[in-house]
Amino acid sequence: LFTFLVMAVFSATAVFADPEVIQPPVAKKVPKTITVHGDTRTDEYGWLREKTNPETLAYLQAENAYADAMTASQEALRKKLYDEMLGRIKQTDVNVPYRKGDYLYYTRTIEGKQYAIWARKKGSVDAAEEILLDVNQLAEGYKYMSVAEFNVSDDGNLLAYTTDDNGYRQYKLHVKDLRTGKTTSNLAARVWSVEWAKDNKTLFYSTENDAKRSSHIYRHVLGTTEHTLILDEKDELFDVGVERSRSGDWIMLVTESKRTNETLLVSADHPEADPVVMVPRKQDLKYYVEQRGDRFYIMTNDAGINYRVVTAPVSAPQQKNWVELVPYRKPVKIDGIDLFANHMVLRVREAGLQHFEVFDLRDGGKSHRVSFPEPAYAVGPNANEVFETNVFRYGYQSMVTPGSVYDYDMDARKQTLLKQTEVLGYDPARYKSERYFVTASDGAKIPVVMVYRRDLDAKKKNPLLLYAYGSYGSAIPDSFNSNVFSLLDRGMIYAVAHIRGGGEMGKEWHEQGRMMAKKNTFTDFIAVAEDLIAQKYTSKEKLAIMGGSAGGLLMGAVVNMRPDLFKAVVAQVPFVDVINTMSDPTLPLTTQEYIEWGNPADKEAYLYMKSYDPYNNVEKKKYPAMLVRTSLNDSQVGYWEGTKWVARLRATKTDMNPLILRVNMGAGHGGSSGRYDRLREIAADYAWLLGTLGVAK
Repeated sequence: LFTFLVMAVFSATAVFADPEVIQPPVAKKVPKTITVHGDTRTDEYGWLREKTNPETLAYLQAENAYADAMTASQEALRKKLYDEMLGRIKQTDVNVPYRKGDYLYYTRTIEGKQYAIWARKKGSVDAAEEILLDVNQLAEGYKYMSVAEFNVSDDGNLLAYTTDDNGYRQYKLHVKDLRTGKTTSNLAARVWSVEWAKDNKTLFYSTENDAKRSSHIYRHVLGTTEHTLILDEKDELFDVGVERSRSGDWIMLVTESKRTNETLLVSADHPEADPVVMVPRKQDLKYYVEQRGDRFYIMTNDAGINYRVVTAPVSAPQQKNWVELVPYRKPVKIDGIDLFANHMVLRVREAGLQHFEVFDLRDGGKSHRVSFPEPAYAVGPNANEVFETNVFRYGYQSMVTPGSVYDYDMDARKQTLLKQTEVLGYDPARYKSERYFVTASDGAKIPVVMVYRRDLDAKKKNPLLLYAYGSYGSAIPDSFNSNVFSLLDRGMIYAVAHIRGGGEMGKEWHEQGRMMAKKNTFTDFIAVAEDLIAQKYTSKEKLAIMGGSAGGLLMGAVVNMRPDLFKAVVAQVPFVDVINTMSDPTLPLTTQEYIEWGNPADKEAYLYMKSYDPYNNVEKKKYPAMLVRTSLNDSQVGYWEGTKWVARLRATKTDMNPLILRVNMGAGHGGSSGRYDRLREIAADYAWLLGTLGVAK
């Protein structure tokens, strides 16, 4: 049956030497040489970029059929894992309501339904429920559905929301009249951000261009046909977005590159006014604005890359009038500001851990830190829609503590737990989390966080899954994942390496892992893997690794550099065709990311990228067992990147280890949108990992 499936879909390339042996599809080679800066490279699988080419679609379908055939024996384990993971979830549940205006807003889920329902109650939790959006209904007739923006007007009468129905992240703007239930659909296309003015009829929204760069901001008054362009960002390195101050007084039009930004201001009371530039853009100057009364509060990197906080008069916010409120502290990275009528909360990082610093703005700015009990954790602001309050709502979790929502009284310094996600059958006392540092070859200290079953002898060469990302200054949270316990309960360890290129240790951590220092990301990961083996947490025969998107680049780079170090690799929507992608400015995101990877027009940057580019560095040697996932409608990393990489690996590598490609034909960068569909994908990945590592089922 499986032989027939593969051959029927792609008979021209699926050749079988033995009817009992499942053979993979073999992609045809179309010779193509590319010469840049005197350097010549080949791209024989470039034809796979032709998304509408029947041969391309046939090849992708053949890969899926091959994957199904190769993993057919894991069907029972997949089902067992799916049932386990689903069994931990309280399928019918309600999130903690948050207040905005006269209403309490929340989302809830129903057993058997793929998507959430957005609802509200007026005044109190005992009031009658009003359903605002049932995403299950929106998803009818679609394989994919995602709601991004969800923004209710100040008077509570109108809802602006955006939807994506194919995974390509091209969101359509809709406005629903919550009094009548009538919806005006497709008000605008390719919308990324939306804000209301105080008049409850004027919308500001940003849109993207063909290269998926958010480049325009429009103003639209409901009831009219006019959409007025008020910002047209010509610089291809910049994206634009719309924000509104928590006070509600200001609309902020932000245009930003990886290194520089600029804010334009519009009074929310006078949305018809022309935007006014707050501080003109200057190379390498970033500033982020909030407002309280007659002053702006500004987080800026003007004194150092880890930011400080200044204030300025609303009437004269020019840089010459900035007054320091929180000085620059090199070891402390400020991630963001939450501003209220009487308080300011800074989200900061120090030594790789997150903290809240709370300032009483009525008392000379006196501050204190909110403490957390565990050695590694993740915290962040929750829904805080009320400006006049002394309560800050935040979320807390760790690898052993499920997601928890707290209200923090900033005056009394008291935390109140509102809800902890119920994980059915879970006993936190059975598990242990630890954090330690690994020394890289240049002396950098790399944080590693892991979790395992408490009764496990952790240093007995256990099967271990190591995850990492390491790009864009993004910090991977040490968060709770109930699915992972299906691995831990089978004797595995789960670990996260906070390698350079990420933001876990401040902005310097990012700087040390981008551009001409990008290889630090890969060597850091290898150093962590070697340390885990040296300390006998695991062994080469039991070590699996996983990463997605730019973390998929990490997977591709390290298996080229040290294929002997890993038993199994899961690469999800991997960015592995670096040179070809960064050489094509028509592709989404390319030009804005020159500052992260380099511009191939520069010879030095080109040669450096080529030296680690996974696709261009595939060699005739043995590779670990590999599972690669990609999605046909991925707007961030083209489906062809992982597909071309797999094709070249198949044609080049010298081992017989499994190499499987799964292509989601109806989703985008994040995979399936439905919660049950997504869970089935995770169960399939885990089943493959467990089988490859030889872990008891």
